[in-house]
Amino acid sequence: MRQNNAGCLTGFVAMFSRLFLIMIWLGRPLYFNAAFGTIIIPCLGFLFLPFTTLMYVFLIQGAGGIQGLDWLWLFLAVLMDLATIGSAGYANRNRIRPVCRAQRDPQNPSCQSI
Repeated sequence: MRQNNAGCLTGFVAMFSRLFLIMIWLGRPLYFNAAFGTIIIPCLGFLFLPFTTLMYVFLIQGAGGIQGLDWLWLFLAVLMDLATIGSAGYANRNRIRPVCRAQRDPQNPSCQSI
């Protein structure tokens, strides 16, 4: 069976986006003040969709709104966030215990220890 060692790369990509988001937030707080009216949305973006939050902050600075090809860049940022979340789940799939239903599969050896 092949060993998957992509967890470290996934962690680096996920941490890079959050670290860069904090650096921009601390270095240029006016960008975030112009993009968001409250602190709650950037904090939620930091936790769940850091690439999307960062891209939104950069895109909103230009014309004052999202228009034209800006939607493409925002969509790509959402895809990057979803890929990061999905690859982390895929890399850790062997750490999650399987759900066993005794009436469906009594011969499954992984269900015998429950």
